[in-house]
Amino acid sequence: MSANPYPLGLQLAGLRVVVVGGGAVATRRVPALLDAHANVQLVAPEITPALRAHVDAGRLHWVPRRFAPDDLDGAWLVQVAIDDPVAAGAISAAAAARRIFCVRADDRTAATAWTPAVTRYGPVTVAVHGGGDPRRAVSVRDAVRTLLRSTPRLLESQHAQPGSSPDVSAGGGDRPGRVALVGAGPGDPELITLRGWRLLSEADVVVADRLVPGLLLDELRAGVELVDASKIPYGPSRTQEEINRVLVERASAGAFVVRLKGGDPYVFGRGGEELLACAAAGVPVTVVPGVTSSIAAPAAAGIPVTHRSVAHEFTVVSGHVAPDSPDSLVRWEALANLRGTLVILMGLKNLRPITSTLLAHGRASTTPAAVVQEATTGAQRVVRSTLGEVADAVTAAGLRPPAVVVLGDVVTTLDPTTLL
Repeated sequence: MSANPYPLGLQLAGLRVVVVGGGAVATRRVPALLDAHANVQLVAPEITPALRAHVDAGRLHWVPRRFAPDDLDGAWLVQVAIDDPVAAGAISAAAAARRIFCVRADDRTAATAWTPAVTRYGPVTVAVHGGGDPRRAVSVRDAVRTLLRSTPRLLESQHAQPGSSPDVSAGGGDRPGRVALVGAGPGDPELITLRGWRLLSEADVVVADRLVPGLLLDELRAGVELVDASKIPYGPSRTQEEINRVLVERASAGAFVVRLKGGDPYVFGRGGEELLACAAAGVPVTVVPGVTSSIAAPAAAGIPVTHRSVAHEFTVVSGHVAPDSPDSLVRWEALANLRGTLVILMGLKNLRPITSTLLAHGRASTTPAAVVQEATTGAQRVVRSTLGEVADAVTAAGLRPPAVVVLGDVVTTLDPTTLL
């Protein structure tokens, strides 16, 4: 009779944790370690675009080579996220020699620690071990999550909301394939809609972007194929045609595919292109709207995009193409003459030419401006300035994408210090 695991919650803030491997498993496991404020070192010759985004943002340290035993010096925990049993066994042996707990994705029976099925709801974290059966653990985890949603008094928290029980069927088989385009929201994993979360819990395949909240991927059920379709601005990317092909191929093979996209699928998310590709192949598609960062980012910074007697309109534009580019479809001269709120997505790189163009066409240099980086997450930063000075302010502050630019009198309407 095998021994039961000893349940334990690890306080990893500031402690060294080593993750070996840079593929889909590491992509799923790293966000929870970062959420625990662990000092994560990633060891792998190559990593996914989503992991590279964490590296570029300074959230973790990447050692671009194969594992060496000395990598574990000073570590408190190691996660082996590779599928080579020989290499994984060598890492386990190095961890055992140093008395470091080791989680193994390839062989639970050879590990000294297990990663449970986890759900997070407000201040509550529930971790379930299923006696070595991941499906059992996920089923129990989802039942607990449903109970928390339907009985908010258990949490004594204002964040709890009632919801419906998810279907955690395995899918596949003779069931016809289908695709769901799901908006994951602006960054906080709790801002995905109930329907979006339910469909995510049913998925056989998840095709996820870089801006998807990482903790949502940590809650996928066992056996789900995770396809990293991350699109890092001005860096490595998988072409839209390749993404379309993956959606159609997996669904045509009978899988339920969730295309998980940051924000809303139809707000500069190319959801329309993916729907057309699926429709042309005869694949049925469900679209689940998401909370778009064009509204959520200003709101998280205490900025309403409209306000009575201040702004009766707001306009959302993409800034990924410079105003003077022949590829630009935005009439910046017309936007300069609007009285309402202007929200610019993907505009950080071109912020200086954008502001110069608006100024040249008559928008006042004193127009209040704000830039919100990584809204609704723990890394959120806000820079407040004016149209004439915001480009310099952003450079001085070292802001990085993803960031949302807001221009208009609404920026100074509310006192941000009143936000809880």
